[in-house]
Amino acid sequence: GAMASVDADGAKRLKSFVKIVVVGESGVGKTCLLNQHVSNRYVESYKPTIGADFHTHEAEVDGRAVTVQIWDTAGQERFHSLGAAFYRGSDACVIVFDKTRPATFRQLDFWRSEFLAQAAPEDERSFPFVVMGNKRDIARDGGVSNSLAEAWCERRGARFYDVSAKENVGVHEAFDAATRKAVDRRMMVGAADEEEETFEPVLDIGARQPARGGSGGDSDCCSS
Repeated sequence: GAMASVDADGAKRLKSFVKIVVVGESGVGKTCLLNQHVSNRYVESYKPTIGADFHTHEAEVDGRAVTVQIWDTAGQERFHSLGAAFYRGSDACVIVFDKTRPATFRQLDFWRSEFLAQAAPEDERSFPFVVMGNKRDIARDGGVSNSLAEAWCERRGARFYDVSAKENVGVHEAFDAATRKAVDRRMMVGAADEEEETFEPVLDIGARQPARGGSGGDSDCCSS
């Protein structure tokens, strides 16, 4: 009776949750891209992300309401050891590089393998990756060409998007693609292990949220 329908709704609600993680070198524009996507704003000043931060919003994919949680992670090396905690339970990964800084493009392999090692998804070969080449508005000759980025993506089954956080070009398109890939993956994984607790990470995150809000002290000790 009533219990069954509550359970069915609960399962439905949990299944329409996806987690996307954004990684890449420090200063490539991860936070700016996310702010542009979530709230259509661009802030010129730069403040490195401490640890990680996340935004949650609602989206619609094929008429299905989806709660999308996007994690913005720190690019600075001193935070790399925290990766596992932030990457686990992800349904898609976005790697960002700066088209004007070829060294950030050369780190794509590092970030991809780092993510796979820490997140340890069972579907490693088919896990969805989206790559954003940011700052197309100021990219000149000598920067990273689209053909180079596309070739990298093709070899690894990823999708490439040429974007500008500043001018809001390609940003929504790239995040929407990541969301769609994440939803497709969640449907596949959900179908494969219907019996298992696939959604544990979601509940963990919920439990941690209140603590995170009042953790001013954490950022102080990180910055020392």
